[in-house]
Amino acid sequence: MRICRFSAENKIFLGVIEEEAVYGVEEKFPQPPGDADEIRKLTKGASSRKLSSVGLLSPARPTKIVAIGLNYKAHAAEFNKPLPEEPMIFLKPSTAVIGPGDSIIYPSHMSRRVDYEGELALVIGRKAKDVPVERARDYILGYACFNDVTARDLQGKDIQYTRAKGFDTFACVGPWIETGLDPLNARIETYLNREKRQDTSTSDMIFNVYELLSFVSYVMTLLPGDIITTGTPSGVGKMKPGDTVEVRIDGIGSLINTVAARA
Repeated sequence: MRICRFSAENKIFLGVIEEEAVYGVEEKFPQPPGDADEIRKLTKGASSRKLSSVGLLSPARPTKIVAIGLNYKAHAAEFNKPLPEEPMIFLKPSTAVIGPGDSIIYPSHMSRRVDYEGELALVIGRKAKDVPVERARDYILGYACFNDVTARDLQGKDIQYTRAKGFDTFACVGPWIETGLDPLNARIETYLNREKRQDTSTSDMIFNVYELLSFVSYVMTLLPGDIITTGTPSGVGKMKPGDTVEVRIDGIGSLINTVAARA
């Protein structure tokens, strides 16, 4: 199932996508402390719209985004870093979230180097606390494409990642939530102006999605709609205003955003 949020007739709806049609659903996306089963039982309504006629929004409204650093072997080698013994986590604020087609705003007042980082994101489907690895699958609603936009110069300058990762528009999510993906062997590609820059499989992860969810849940409570990003593969690079960046994941689809100058 593909779950989306979309705008039409000046209203925002939750939808289920089938082929080139989107069906509205009456149930609201559960907000904390919502019941995860409400999400899993979503069914399409009787009426539909053409997918091309609606505006897709970020498919999730997280209270927080828990991001993972250095989770691909090749990416660690790219930055000459040793493989971590446990997941390295940091947070991105909910105010950084944008959806497909939205613009990434280049923070030129503070940064001179902004990079793309294509990633697989998992969306939490039910309240998760102290979840064993073997039960982690039960807490995942589905998966989306993610661009963990990063002010690389600030990341190097600051001791921690909050500023470099936390600017408005630095968390691109979409185009929808795919509930049927195999997250252990999915191909991730990132294109900058239609030129391929990243291409790898999630099988190169150091910690897989189930291990990540379990680890994070022992640190903090995860709520329905929260996002865990699973790290970026090798090939990260800089963007500039006017560029278009696309994250493709087999089994999900394509997330496209443009980079715009700060007003």
